[in-house]
This record gives sequence, structure tokens and C-alpha cells, in this order.
Amino acid sequence: QVQLVESGGGLVQAGGSLRLSCAASGRTFSSYAMGWFRQAPGKERECVAAISWSGGSTYYADSVKGRFTISRDNAKNTVYLQMNSLKPEDTAVYYCAADPEWVVVAGPPSSYRYLEVWGQGTLVTVSS
Repeated sequence: QVQLVESGGGLVQAGGSLRLSCAASGRTFSSYAMGWFRQAPGKERECVAAISWSGGSTYYADSVKGRFTISRDNAKNTVYLQMNSLKPEDTAVYYCAADPEWVVVAGPPSSYRYLEVWGQGTLVTVSS
């Protein structure tokens, strides 16, 4: 089974950039679709970006389109989230998650319960 560890969170000023990394253990990483999710205080968890096992399909929430880019390096067992033009409303704990099924990773919030693996999260704080 895949295990996930996020890194790269921190404090950044509005307009700045951060790159999150999610390192996976396990030989089957390349067969998993991956997603980045976030949860702000008092808000529901949401998927901000997802990428298929091959990288051929991606999904972005409307709130981050044009600012965030998801990518993966299957040789390094790592998925990335490049976040540019950050806004205070991007402040949240960011989680990566994995599942063999694309429709689970990129699906509606009702599908989140079926995600096979979650990381522990990394905090991103954007100051105004």
C-alpha cells in the first residue's frame, strides 16, 4: 500500500509562491491517481487539483485555475503542487491523497470517503 508524506508548506505573503511535494512509498505509486486537497478552518475539505496515473489528465478547482499546477514524477514517486499568486483565502491545511480510481480522486466531495490513502497534511498560511 502507498504511504504519503507532504512537505513544502509555510508562511508566504499574498502574491507569493510555494511548491508542495508529496512523497510516496510503495512500488505501485505509478498506478495511482493523485490529488491535492485543502481544508480551511470551518470549511469543508475540497479537492484543488488532481492528476491521473500517467499525468495525461488533470483537474483543477475553479478557485485555483491559472494559479496552481499539479505535476508528478513517477520515477521519484512524488507529486507536486506549484502554487503561484497566492491569496489569503488559500490559507488551509493541504493534504495529498491517492487512489487507483481517477473518478474517486477527481470526483465530488461524496467520493472522498473512498480515497485509499491520505497524507498527514501541511499548513499553508498566506498573509495579506
